[in-house]
Amino acid sequence: MRADRLVSLVLLLRQRGRMTADELAAELEVSARTVLRDIDALSTAGVPVYADRGRHGGFSLLPGFRTELTGLNHDEALALLTAGSGRGTKVFGLSAALASAMRKVVDALPDGHRASLDDAAKRFLVEPEIDLLSRRLDTEHLASGVMGVVRHAVLTGHKLRFDYAAPDKAPRSHIVDPIGLVTVRDRTYLLAAKQGEGRTYRLSRMLAAAELPELAERPAQVDLDRIWVERSVQFLSENHIPVLVRVKPSRREELLDAARGVRAEEPEPDGWVRLDVAYEDLRHAVWAIWQLGADAEVLAPETLRAALRDRAKTLATRYDTPRG
Repeated sequence: MRADRLVSLVLLLRQRGRMTADELAAELEVSARTVLRDIDALSTAGVPVYADRGRHGGFSLLPGFRTELTGLNHDEALALLTAGSGRGTKVFGLSAALASAMRKVVDALPDGHRASLDDAAKRFLVEPEIDLLSRRLDTEHLASGVMGVVRHAVLTGHKLRFDYAAPDKAPRSHIVDPIGLVTVRDRTYLLAAKQGEGRTYRLSRMLAAAELPELAERPAQVDLDRIWVERSVQFLSENHIPVLVRVKPSRREELLDAARGVRAEEPEPDGWVRLDVAYEDLRHAVWAIWQLGADAEVLAPETLRAALRDRAKTLATRYDTPRG
């Protein structure tokens, strides 16, 4: 890990010029004292790092110190820089590793390519935090250390123990055989097996995790795409209420944002869209459909239609009599 940090330190100085110890510490996520020790180590190894004293001082490299990367064309480098610029940098807890890789790529490019690529990458925006309606996207909050432990167990093939807080249930401890990690719309899931049966766990609901020394019982080869499709079908068929609903195309995304899954979708002759979706329960379905007002119509089940009708009647009665 220290070797990677030393390389990142050199690349930061190459790309940004003079930087203070505090600035380097913030970029490398270490203390300023560690940065000073690293700079001493680089100097001892012959890397031309020198310090400028005073108010505007800092550390710099002698001009011309660099490495070259061959075989990477303009579009390949642009693809890497663009991928590293979006919200996906946080996927699987690898943001620091990706940032380090990006520094190495940028530093190794020829001077002429570096300038043009820096401008080009700024003209692509990947997954901003809000959409055109100014709705801020949900961000997943993970307990400290959980992602690193789970990721390591997946990669090394060891059993995993974690405390899990499912909705409306007391936290429970689980021991599973981890299979793989999947990220969907900024939510990360662990695909695992427990006593031979497939299980899916959301990482944001893990309170703590620990990798066990025992090897996991899992196949050597894995098809995550296939497993994810199977788990999705299972998820929608268990403990959910299916709803057949018509909605105006302009409100389709709102409906889908609130639904737990989509079973089918087809256009209707009048321009509306018919969807077969799933909600957690009747209460969740009533809340979600009510937000759409007259721009949606539930076709089934009748229990949901009745619940919406009763709510509408209650409100109509309440507001039918003037106040004042």
